[in-house]
Amino acid sequence: MHFLDQAKIFIRSGAGGGGAVSFRREKFIEYGGPDGGNGGKGGDIIFEAVAGLNTLIDFRYTQHFRAPRGKGGSGSNRTGGGGEDLVIKVPVGTQIISDEDRETVLADFVTPGEKVVFFRGGDGGRGNATYKTSTNRAPRQHGTGWPGEEAWVWLRLKLLADVGLVGLPNAGKSTFINAVTNAHAKVGAYPFTTVRPQLGVARRHNREFVIADIPGLIEGAADGAGIGDRFLGHVERCRVLLHLIDASGDDPIEAWEIVRGELDAYGAGLVEKPEIVALNKSDAVDAKTLAKLSKKLAKLCGQEPMILSGAAGTGVDEVLDRMIDILGPIEAPVAKTDAEEAAEPWSPI
Repeated sequence: MHFLDQAKIFIRSGAGGGGAVSFRREKFIEYGGPDGGNGGKGGDIIFEAVAGLNTLIDFRYTQHFRAPRGKGGSGSNRTGGGGEDLVIKVPVGTQIISDEDRETVLADFVTPGEKVVFFRGGDGGRGNATYKTSTNRAPRQHGTGWPGEEAWVWLRLKLLADVGLVGLPNAGKSTFINAVTNAHAKVGAYPFTTVRPQLGVARRHNREFVIADIPGLIEGAADGAGIGDRFLGHVERCRVLLHLIDASGDDPIEAWEIVRGELDAYGAGLVEKPEIVALNKSDAVDAKTLAKLSKKLAKLCGQEPMILSGAAGTGVDEVLDRMIDILGPIEAPVAKTDAEEAAEPWSPI
């Protein structure tokens, strides 16, 4: 399945049905009078966040969503049927963005099952029976129904993960996530082998947590260089950042400074998140050089960097343990009271 984290769609709620113009005409009924019913309400546009989705690829092929309009009223004071609501299912972490400035967040879905009535369907028009007055006994006017709402909007997906991997291209992020999770990220000996975010579930000490690997950053990414800052949004909601640095690179110290500078330039509180600094590819560097790099980096970032090799598997368990320590214990679900359980509708599921 292809990953897509942005999509532009058109949505329109249903228009209300028209009211009817009708008069009661029955044998032996001397005074019939108007009996045109009201039109039905149009369908709403509803967005729902569902678990199990992690891409917006479906919206590449279906971009127009229109809820059905309400049915028209009829004689005998019969109200027209309402239009069926249109439920648009999106992944958890999806934001609805205004098309005007592509910045204003209109809705944000962070929990599974969350629903938002985004556009309400138009009300039905009045039938002629509602226009009857003491001076207008046989009205022929009626309402045509209120139109629905419509707009172009952008859907933007920000993955929800516990740990986010950041670093320069070729820092070994894909190799690491393949080593500790069930992901199958592409690995290659050239920059930008990762062109779309990857998600994986790590398991350690009977604990599961989600790790997100985003494409590598380069200097100026916050201003659009390289792949740009588009994918940095996927680590906004991560609770911990694992900053991988290629210990065998030309200048590991500068590599840390570049990435930290881009996180700071992007904003959104990324530099304030707990960070684990790790020197990766330790198997490609001699112990003396590794110790010197570790000492310099510790003075710069204020913590002792962890040593690991995703390819060789050394130090990986220690990094996972550090993640678990920062993430903390799993919050136990709050027990519901008898009154709360009794108030919930019965469901066979």
